[in-house]
Amino acid sequence: MKAMMKKLGMQVEQIEDVESIVIKTPYGNYIFGNADVQAMTMQGVTTYQINGQCRFEEAAPKIPEEDVTLVASQANVPLDQAKEVLIACKGDIAEAIMKLTAP
Repeated sequence: MKAMMKKLGMQVEQIEDVESIVIKTPYGNYIFGNADVQAMTMQGVTTYQINGQCRFEEAAPKIPEEDVTLVASQANVPLDQAKEVLIACKGDIAEAIMKLTAP
């Protein structure tokens, strides 16, 4: 197999001692722990293959300051409290105001 791959100009290298790999996206991070990683080079292009258990960690939503100000003024709470609740509500202004003003 190695001879055939060499004939095709393909090189495969095992990357040793990988502790973790993080793939970041706007929606969150894919995290691989103790992954097996191989680097395959063919015709000057290197491709990485990752094998292992993956978990997804959702990213905290980016909350505009004007949303925080609006929620704080409508619910009559401090800005930091409004921001905390907006993050928990994933940026939903109406839900945040309802949570902050509910008895």
